[in-house]
Amino acid sequence: MTNSTFLYILVFSRFLLRIGFKRSKCHSSSPHELILMGKRSTGFSGLSRFLQAEKITPDIPVDVRNGTKRSLNSSAESQSSKKKRKSDGESTEDMETSRTKLVQKYDMSGSIPVFETMQEVPDNLKKYYAQRERFFSLYSTPPGCLLDEEGWYSVTPERIANQIAERCRCDTILDAFCGVGGNAIAFAKTCQRVIALDISPTRLALARHNAQIYGVAQHIEFILADYISFAEMYLSSPKAAASRKIDVVFLSPPWGGPSYLSGSGSPSDSNSSPNENMPAPFALSDIQPIHGVDLFKLSNRITPNIAYYLPRNTDLDEVSALVKNDNSKDDIQEFIEVEEEWMGRKLKALTCYFGGLTAGQSELF
Repeated sequence: MTNSTFLYILVFSRFLLRIGFKRSKCHSSSPHELILMGKRSTGFSGLSRFLQAEKITPDIPVDVRNGTKRSLNSSAESQSSKKKRKSDGESTEDMETSRTKLVQKYDMSGSIPVFETMQEVPDNLKKYYAQRERFFSLYSTPPGCLLDEEGWYSVTPERIANQIAERCRCDTILDAFCGVGGNAIAFAKTCQRVIALDISPTRLALARHNAQIYGVAQHIEFILADYISFAEMYLSSPKAAASRKIDVVFLSPPWGGPSYLSGSGSPSDSNSSPNENMPAPFALSDIQPIHGVDLFKLSNRITPNIAYYLPRNTDLDEVSALVKNDNSKDDIQEFIEVEEEWMGRKLKALTCYFGGLTAGQSELF
């Protein structure tokens, strides 16, 4: 096998965190146990519109203003009874048709700089630009995918996004920090409906632009909102939770910029192999906009089915402590499944699956 071929192979390494539960304390075995823009832009939804779509009139503000990311033991039959899935044939046809029907008013071409050659790219973005077709395989498909500076270093590589989307198949998924749309586009291929949130009007517009290129924009509801405010308002309306049920929440919050690896750069910079030392552990307290533990707890009130996209050097002891069981039965155990997202020799990130997304726990979905 040639090196060039090897670099494009995507490897998913999976392991489970076994959590033993009691009311007073959460016991965990070794966490490494290996078992296998200014004004609000026109056209974006707000929480009020999200709720009103189901003829709900909760006592909440009219507007949501801008704020400042297997080896299954369960059978396919049991999974399908819990998750309704979009047929691949229907999805492919829809995408091909939609690609030829781009909505002009959502075309963001000319709104941000587009680089034609490597010489035009700022030094701090060169390493990301070199991987542009790993981020979006249709990057050069007219009118061309668009990313702003933050989008370049925060977007999930497409093959990893597709893997996560396959694991998260459901009716409705909430992408809490959609950015320029890498994960939302992948979810639109496997889920009936995608709710994509972001606080940036620019990135939300770029996400819809990119979704049009992939022919899936019609399956995504783009909402300009801060996730924390959205979640709290959603939870404050029982009618909303009942009528607009969210099956899965995908969390890919800001990690604090490209320096989160303590000088190693970013996920795209990491050259680690399984035998190399990991950088200093990443703490959940470094997650933005709120502590990573609080972010998980808030999301867990919406659904137990959470996919948490985290840095490769995340402290897994902290991850294992996220799950607690209030059931009085001492023999109840729950698993957290941790998937290492590799591309060739590079470990990009970890995806932690909770609830019914974890292998063998479909009854929790």
